[in-house]
Amino acid sequence: MNVLVTGGCGFIGSNFIRQRLGEKDSPLGRLVNLDLLTYAGNPANLADIAGDPRYRFTRGDIGDEALVARLLAEHNIDAVVNFAAESHVDRSIDSPEPFVKTNVVGTLRLLNAVRRHWAGLPGGRKDSFRFLHVSTDEVYGTLGPDDPAFTERTPFAPNSPYSASKAASDHMVRAFHHTYGLPVLTTNCSNNYGPYHFPEKLIPLVILNALEGRPLPVYGDGRQVRDWLYVEDHCAAIWLVLLRGRSGETYNVGGLNERANIDVVTRICSLLDAKAPHADGRPHAAQITHVPDRPGHDRRYAIDCTRLQGELGWAPRETFETGLAKTVDWYLSNRAWCDDITSKKYARERLGSRG
Repeated sequence: MNVLVTGGCGFIGSNFIRQRLGEKDSPLGRLVNLDLLTYAGNPANLADIAGDPRYRFTRGDIGDEALVARLLAEHNIDAVVNFAAESHVDRSIDSPEPFVKTNVVGTLRLLNAVRRHWAGLPGGRKDSFRFLHVSTDEVYGTLGPDDPAFTERTPFAPNSPYSASKAASDHMVRAFHHTYGLPVLTTNCSNNYGPYHFPEKLIPLVILNALEGRPLPVYGDGRQVRDWLYVEDHCAAIWLVLLRGRSGETYNVGGLNERANIDVVTRICSLLDAKAPHADGRPHAAQITHVPDRPGHDRRYAIDCTRLQGELGWAPRETFETGLAKTVDWYLSNRAWCDDITSKKYARERLGSRG
């Protein structure tokens, strides 16, 4: 199976590529990574596998239909996994237009090129071809404290420009299946965390700010609840859906780990107190600072992944405790990567927690 991955230099995409190339006895043939390398795309995420003979990287835009068409034909692509997206809620509030350009128009143009490629494939390859679109639980809106978790049939109710743009892209993918017959799959995931996470998101932001003695910003009362999914568990689910999922279906992927943001922050502080204590003995939790809440901040997300578990036999391997400990250890061991990101990729004054 030759696979085109879009947005493969980002957080989830790079973990997916590394996992696929590292797996023994995989049906993977060639893996082509198309990434525009905007602020969150980092080639250093994949520096260790850049020399793998199965791997190819092309810098480019998913909205460039001619480029996508060339890659699909040149590499005899059998499946596309679309990670490419603008993904930070705070940035979408500041400026929604880039999110519409990439997440809606870009996805449409990618679908156009993929549909033409798929239509020209011979019978057997056409039947087995798949387009997998990676999306978010934020398209479903927000939940109350006692509401049941999101299922694949929960109506869309996006509350931020980011989630609205992802909802639109999900609808476009669905429309290409029902209108043109394109064999698509969609996954809607909960909050990811783990290695190579861009440090404007909550967990890496707290780890790095804590180590540097900077404030740990927490929106409002910090009681916003998220379902935390270790990125490697998510990547395994995506591959399983690509191989065995039913065409036209959506699969929710959750970590089965609901936690309030403030509890996540204090847990990170406790881990750092043990693994990297301040010289003066001051607890890292003393750096917690509550800041004004984000406009329209969703209160709770929770994922019901019964379909994924029942149909495909998936289950997360990491608990929140084991995954968070691994994540903290990775950031402690990879300070050079962190320093490069914080010095070159974004301005410090824009840092804010994601939740």
